[in-house]
Parts: sequence; C-alpha cells; structure tokens
Amino acid sequence: QVQVVESGGGLVQAGGSLRLSCTASTASGLTFDDYAMGWFRQAPGKEREGVSCISRSGSNTYYADSVKGRFTISRDNAKFTLYLQMNSLEPEDTAMYYCAAARVNGGISTLCRDSSIFNYWGQGTQVTVSS
Repeated sequence: QVQVVESGGGLVQAGGSLRLSCTASTASGLTFDDYAMGWFRQAPGKEREGVSCISRSGSNTYYADSVKGRFTISRDNAKFTLYLQMNSLEPEDTAMYYCAAARVNGGISTLCRDSSIFNYWGQGTQVTVSS
C-alpha cells in the first residue's frame, strides 16, 4: 500500500502565508527517497499546473514561473514528508493543491511539466486566498 495525504490548506488573506505538508507511506521495500515528489494545483476552468517539484534526494528543484521567489519546496526523507512553504499569497494562487509521487530518477523540470508521469496522487487540499 502507498498513500500520500496532504494537509495545511485553508483560507488566508492576500499577502499571507501557508505551509502545506504531504505525508507518505510506501510499499514494502521502498522508502520515501525512492520517489520524486511534486505539488500540482488546479483552479476551476484551468488546466492542472505543476507548481513545484523536487528530486528524490532533494538536491534538485523546479518552480513554475508564477511562484518563483514566493514558494519553497522541501522534503524530509527521514520523516517521509514533503512541504510547500507559500509566502506572499495572491488570489490567483487559489486552487486545489495536490501532492504527487513518481518512482523515477532525475528530470525534475520535465516531470513537473508533465503530470501524467506522476503515478500516485493525494486527495488534495484547498487553498483559498481572499482579497
């Protein structure tokens, strides 16, 4: 069994901050660092967007242009946890945010631009930024 569960979403005023967390459990014989991880979001009427992704070791990261300088992705492999620190939030950041895992190695920028490569998805956590 493999599970990914997001938490930390909610309602925040523009300019505020949130930190999303994603905790994982893995199949027998696998550890958290067997997976590249990513955060994706989807707002009504828009396609799913790769927000930020991180390599298995955490050494390589990718950020969508829309969030560069405002969001920071990190992971704690010992705790089987992925994080997304979101600062200077804007109403356009309002979306359902999903944690996803891909049992692949390398190619983080490519992975984050093609969500179909990720093979496990969490249930999502809603982020709403008010004006």
